[in-house]
Amino acid sequence: MLLAAAVLVALLVVPIMGLARVAAAPGPYVMPSDAATPLATVITDADGRPIARLFEQNRRPTEPAEIADTMKAAIVAIEDRRFFDHDGVDVIGTGRALLENLFTSGNPLDGQGASTITMQYASNHRLYTADGPRERVAAVADTVARKVRDIAVAVALESRMNKQDILARYLDTVYFGQGAYGISAAARTFFDTTPAALTLPQAALLAGMVKAPTTFDPVQNPAAATARRELVLAAMADVGSISPDEAAVARSAGLGLTRPVVATQEGCFGADAGTGFFCRHVVDYLATHGLDRSELRAGGYTVRTTMDRQAAETAARAAARQVPVRSTEGIANAIAIVAPDRDSRRVLALAANRELGPDLSVGQSTYPLPTAPVPHGAGSIYKIFTAAAALQAGLGLETALPAPERYTSAEFTNGSEPYTVTGASGASGTVTLGRALALSPNTSFLALLDRLGSVDAVVEMARRLGLRETLAQPSDIPGRTAGEAIQAEERASFTLGPVPTIPLELANVAATVISGGSWCPPDPIVAVTDRRGHPVPITSRPCEQAVPQDLAGTLAAGLSNDHTAGTASAAASAAGWERPMIGKTGTTQRHLSAGFVGATPQYAGAVMTWSDGGSPRPVCAGNPPRLCSDGTLFGGTTPARTWFAAMTPLHQGLPAAGVPGFDAGARDGGSDDQDEDEDEDEE
Repeated sequence: MLLAAAVLVALLVVPIMGLARVAAAPGPYVMPSDAATPLATVITDADGRPIARLFEQNRRPTEPAEIADTMKAAIVAIEDRRFFDHDGVDVIGTGRALLENLFTSGNPLDGQGASTITMQYASNHRLYTADGPRERVAAVADTVARKVRDIAVAVALESRMNKQDILARYLDTVYFGQGAYGISAAARTFFDTTPAALTLPQAALLAGMVKAPTTFDPVQNPAAATARRELVLAAMADVGSISPDEAAVARSAGLGLTRPVVATQEGCFGADAGTGFFCRHVVDYLATHGLDRSELRAGGYTVRTTMDRQAAETAARAAARQVPVRSTEGIANAIAIVAPDRDSRRVLALAANRELGPDLSVGQSTYPLPTAPVPHGAGSIYKIFTAAAALQAGLGLETALPAPERYTSAEFTNGSEPYTVTGASGASGTVTLGRALALSPNTSFLALLDRLGSVDAVVEMARRLGLRETLAQPSDIPGRTAGEAIQAEERASFTLGPVPTIPLELANVAATVISGGSWCPPDPIVAVTDRRGHPVPITSRPCEQAVPQDLAGTLAAGLSNDHTAGTASAAASAAGWERPMIGKTGTTQRHLSAGFVGATPQYAGAVMTWSDGGSPRPVCAGNPPRLCSDGTLFGGTTPARTWFAAMTPLHQGLPAAGVPGFDAGARDGGSDDQDEDEDEDEE
């Protein structure tokens, strides 16, 4: 009987081996390809430190030299102890398995498979690159056809790759449980380490998990995982890769798991604290440049961003301290910071009092707060654009403007009636344009708009200085953008900022002004490389001279008083701010939102604070702010305080650089005392 069985096994093994060698030649079998293996994309800060990972399968590639010898020895001992001796198919193991199956079930093909590591790599690769459920089932189907295909591919692989590369690719491919695909993710998930640093007990535990990641999960089933680890250690001692004494020492060690295990959360919801909004912006930005989310989740890219870790942490801390999320339900506080260089516009921080995430119960938000339009507008910050249009038309900072408590336009209407606004902001009689930028009287700016005769130049100035996406939003007029609708209907209220406004674009406006009128697209990317380290070109629009440099300098001079004698002076004083800067506050109707935009030659930033609940209510300033019935929120309160709370530490140790155009009338009328808050803007 034994002899007959052996003959039968030989008759089965020899044809299969012959078929494998024939099939190893170029033919219908698809060989595993590194390019097809799903890899996680890593998003990093400007220094290259990861902030988030995007993936279908949490996997990062490792080279053979990056994997500890103990890990290689452990997986070989338990999965394929003759790995370094065979050419892809273990004839001895296959014969023994067929014979065992024959005696156990009567069918030599029913039972043990004697799959080698090379064969498992072929099978796992098909499984994890399968397109849909049907292909996944076929990849691991217990059929003769599938096993013959694995043999054929294994023999072909062994003729093309060395053993170390095959072993590394296998360890890169297999699933270890807890969302960890591949040895790199497994080492980090279970031990918060790297494959190169795995100890003997750690390597034995991971090697034992490959057979059944759920059954031998050390978190859910520590006893089963421990027993399996002991089996691996015994196998390693048996094949001579470790000594019995080494096995005994490793056996006595605890599991040594990091607590809790580092189960990486996919996507921007799982980004480092305070970086989720930046991550979200990067993903959205790349989608407009040909790398959509699905490509990022499988492509294995490394995306190095412009995010400055210090700026991001400081901005997030400032936003959260001014508007604590747990005690200010229904109020958002977002901040964007950019570098105001003339030849680029690096986005340094995008933060808010909330974290990006789906759990509303802890104050998270799925809305990209710093990069999406604030629905209620930015208020008097838009007076920057009216002033810039006036400077372009030949007026100057010394131009006198009326500043009554109430002003009715001679040029613009609100429906069928002349457009009327109130609010002199403490000014009386007349005020210069330079002083008006600090005091922010609504009446003076409507009078200035009357002198211009049209809102066209103001809207165009807003676009040129930075509100490109904001003005391109759909309007209430079908087929027209927000900017086009405002121009078509000559909406004088534009100077009071009712348009839903993106905080990041407001920060860029300040950067454009202080950089001598150079507009650059806000760019969150330093470099993108593919899985092989090759650069992926991400083109950005070139910078442009949005306004003449002298106009930008004069406008900067006009905006240089707000923190000393204007609506942000109280916030600046409380923060101990003493260096030159430009700034402008804004408040919208009913105090539903307010903002502050400011810049130095080193940093430009904008803060928006607003009621972001389903039924918006006025916001009352305070410590902390709160929703209320009347509203006392102004741009000089919470938004300005947040700006100075972020910018003060960021400027420590930096030279107090002057503001361009500071000598061109920057102190025009700026010596008088000024109340803390600007008048409420009317829509």
